[in-house]
Amino acid sequence: MSVKTTSEAVAATDAPEAALPRLPSFGEALRVWLKIGLLSFGGPAGQIALLHREVVDDRRWVSDARFLHALNFCTLLPGPEAQQLATYLGWLLHGVKGGIAAGVLFVLPGVAVMLGLSILYATLGEVPVVAALFFGLKAAVLVLVVEALLRVARRALKTNEAWALAGAAFLALYAFSVPFPLVVLAAALIGYLAPGHFRAGGHGSAKDGPPAALDAVLAADPGRPARLAAKAWRAGWVAVALWLVPVAALMTLVGGVFADVAWFFSKMAVVTVGGAYAVLAYVAQEAVEGYGWLTPGQMLVGLGLAETTPGPLILVLQFVGFLAGYGAGGLVWGVLASVLTVWVTFAPCFAFIFLGAPYVERLHANRTLTGALAAVTAAVVGVIANLALWFGLRVLFADVRRVEIGPATLDMPALGSLDPLALALAALAAACLFGFKIGLLRTLGVTAAAGLVLRMAGL
Repeated sequence: MSVKTTSEAVAATDAPEAALPRLPSFGEALRVWLKIGLLSFGGPAGQIALLHREVVDDRRWVSDARFLHALNFCTLLPGPEAQQLATYLGWLLHGVKGGIAAGVLFVLPGVAVMLGLSILYATLGEVPVVAALFFGLKAAVLVLVVEALLRVARRALKTNEAWALAGAAFLALYAFSVPFPLVVLAAALIGYLAPGHFRAGGHGSAKDGPPAALDAVLAADPGRPARLAAKAWRAGWVAVALWLVPVAALMTLVGGVFADVAWFFSKMAVVTVGGAYAVLAYVAQEAVEGYGWLTPGQMLVGLGLAETTPGPLILVLQFVGFLAGYGAGGLVWGVLASVLTVWVTFAPCFAFIFLGAPYVERLHANRTLTGALAAVTAAVVGVIANLALWFGLRVLFADVRRVEIGPATLDMPALGSLDPLALALAALAAACLFGFKIGLLRTLGVTAAAGLVLRMAGL
């Protein structure tokens, strides 16, 4: 694969060479992708902002317009959009190897930290000090889910039809236990058939600015993405094989918890449209009530740990997979199940980017696909509302029962089982996040410390 230098691109466009930043070497890009992976706290909004600052504002490798175009494409895909955006930009800069490097380094630091925290929790979670810290963390996570609900609602609910679809999604999940994938597919179908009734929220708008290195190369050599397409497609199908072949082998030859983990999280990988919060209710329902891998409280702990680590929030699935393996066979099984979960969660992300990137222009201009995405995003509001209610009942009440009312089945708390300390910590987290606006990590730290103080005081 030949890549034009910046000077060649400048000559072709009759622009002075000094006016453009140079296209980075692979080694330079590698260091930047690692830096982003180490600093990617704050959820998708913070991660996308970090990517923008590093590759657009500070280095001018990519223009704002091209960055936004790539982001819009990544929002069409299942999976963590920030990680996929990094993969896509890496592919544009250095082909398949650039995409792999950017995508892997985006998640690798978080994977290592989450594995360490999972081991710590599994081995020391019952130690009073550690348990007290996690008690405060769970109350804070409830408020974080509510904050995510408000954030997505502001972006997604632009029409009356979007509000109605969000309400229908909430009722389908909460009252009638409709499987999460069916809710997503139904919303996508509605948006595809009636795209004019749904409008996707934006991530910002492109700004004018000095020319960027990649844009200069592409302007001088517009056929470059097409030449990269063949290698991208091959890499995409290799990623599909690396994802599905181990899953099939585990299910047919091994069975047990590893087959269950491989199959379950492979399903999650193709329905995580709308972010991690959207799929967590389904994960919690199946992992807690279906497989019995962990308790609702442990699910909240995992989400809190994922919020405090770099990398995508979807790394909470790694915690779930670890506890599944740990419960079945101890520490070594937990580590293996954790690695397997990461593999089947992120291998599809590379497949989606490498198979879809060559068609990005066609997809971006497709009005019906845009409508389908907007409808799914609207339904995600109802999904997150169900998640907030599910978590909230189990954080604040010790006794939650299933009550049948006609065809519906509702979770109803026993009011006498309200935990006043959990309520107080949730109120503290809400004050920190919404009132004092001290940020995500500080809010988690304050409530974890408050939980420690309360528990150590014997309350």
